[in-house]
Amino acid sequence: MADTPQDNAPNTSELNLNELDPDNPAPQPSAEANSRYNEEIPEKPKSSAELEAVYDIPVQVSAVLGKSSMQVHQLLKLGRGAVVELDRKIGEAIDIYVNNRLVARGEVVVVDDRLGITMTEIIKAERG
Repeated sequence: MADTPQDNAPNTSELNLNELDPDNPAPQPSAEANSRYNEEIPEKPKSSAELEAVYDIPVQVSAVLGKSSMQVHQLLKLGRGAVVELDRKIGEAIDIYVNNRLVARGEVVVVDDRLGITMTEIIKAERG
């Protein structure tokens, strides 16, 4: 086959069939493409031993019983014994946050004269 002159400069992103290795006919993705692929789809750990590196990382866990909105002058009038009405009803699920991200909902329980939380629903984060 004779070479023909090209009107445009060669496009390095196009596959040149004459340059394919006969032993390995499929073109290999670039290192940049592999890097992007690995960032988008993280590899799942194969065992709990692989997770041991993160076991000692501290996280902040918050249980939000409810919320209320008020003006500063109302806040300043609050004193000992004041009651602040929340936006939740008795028996309604509370929100459980880990590092300020909603991860679950649950119910308040009493454990040895202390308050605790029982998780009733895990919230799956939407990736986007």
